[in-house]
Amino acid sequence: MQQVDVVVIGAGFAGLVAARELGATGLDVLTLEARDRIGGRTWTDHRLGRELEMGANWVHWVQPHVWAEMTRYGRGIERSPRAEEAYWRGADGSPRRGSLDAFMELIDAGQQLVVDDVREAIPRGVEPCEGRIRELDHLSLQDRFDALALDAEARTANESVWVGHVNAPLDRVGLSSALRWVAAAGGHWQLMHEASATYRVTGGMRRFAEAIAADVAGEIRLGCGVVSVTQTGTGDDAHAIVETGTGERIRARRVVSTLPVNAIDAIRFDPPLPEAWQRQHAETVASQGCKIWLRARGHLPRFFAYGSQHDPISVLKAEFFLSDGTGDSTLLVGFGPDHRSVDPDDLGALQRAVDELRPGIELIEATTHDWMGDPLSRTTWMTHRPGQLTRDLCELQQPAGLLHFATTDNAALWGGFIDGAIESALREARAVAAALRGPEPAQRRAGLSPRARPGRQRR
Repeated sequence: MQQVDVVVIGAGFAGLVAARELGATGLDVLTLEARDRIGGRTWTDHRLGRELEMGANWVHWVQPHVWAEMTRYGRGIERSPRAEEAYWRGADGSPRRGSLDAFMELIDAGQQLVVDDVREAIPRGVEPCEGRIRELDHLSLQDRFDALALDAEARTANESVWVGHVNAPLDRVGLSSALRWVAAAGGHWQLMHEASATYRVTGGMRRFAEAIAADVAGEIRLGCGVVSVTQTGTGDDAHAIVETGTGERIRARRVVSTLPVNAIDAIRFDPPLPEAWQRQHAETVASQGCKIWLRARGHLPRFFAYGSQHDPISVLKAEFFLSDGTGDSTLLVGFGPDHRSVDPDDLGALQRAVDELRPGIELIEATTHDWMGDPLSRTTWMTHRPGQLTRDLCELQQPAGLLHFATTDNAALWGGFIDGAIESALREARAVAAALRGPEPAQRRAGLSPRARPGRQRR
């Protein structure tokens, strides 16, 4: 039986950063990843004629943990194209067309009203459960809109913006999701909008993840899913047995799980998970949408279009131009609130959905990854249901014996973003390292230098 100091389950950004930090302290760390790649819910893949981000994408300098990692690895940023045209649904459901400035003028007052109490609700973004948020957490985003005296045109446009942010129908999403992200942006909704959908990492998320993986001292074992974690023993003999899908059993002094709340049941835990994990997993978090890439004929004007929470596609943007042997085309990125309503193989249905948002586009092909159907994620990005944030977040951050949890789902500041994954990894790596300061780590007992085992990926 292999023995290590720490098993990290998952090689997304949380797993990679946790493994790097723990390995740097001299601990023997083994990272087990069920997929055949690193990155988790970030995934750069070559489709529709170029490298595309199938998962998480946008970053910003107001997100301190991801920005520090980008600085460390020399990653730059690129801005998504500024829109030349704006399309949105009117109160009667028909498309409206105007400029970016006209759309911003339409939503300005409503966006402020949605989060006008943010500085009382969450005075400090790093403490998302402190403040009046405890009194407000039972409300959904739809409840907040229903309480505002917005005219029909402004209400429809404002609702459409938030559907894009939360990736689910508004009556299923806690008001807390809007308030905590705006609090993280210093209370400014405009900055929150920019931080969540404007800048991407130069070179893509795959290269970013690979740069971190190169600094991981221990082994990263790909294609190796974990089926059970059993804690046993007492005192100095306390340890965990981690069993993989191939029947391998690994003894570890600590285990770090990076699984999202919705997918935590992919592993059998003994003793069972803490109540907050079981409860929130049973409820599931609110996100249930999709991200889809569409290829359209010709070079279209740069635009964005917003639909409603009842449309298959609620947000559509022109991102890239292509010119190849098949002619000019434009790559569009879209988001929808219900993954079941979008089928990349049904080009006719997608064409009808696009026609409702931005007429005059001819689709050629489409591609997506169903993160909701993916058994290793079962979610897109974290958005809480009403009541979940203040009820569960603190407990989700607590270790359960030898088991620690590092995931953007239990981050404090930018929960649901790449920044949150990194934050949680740093938090848990520090806690694990502190707990294991005592008996010599396995590498030093064996007379090995931690840097004598450079990071490597094995399939």
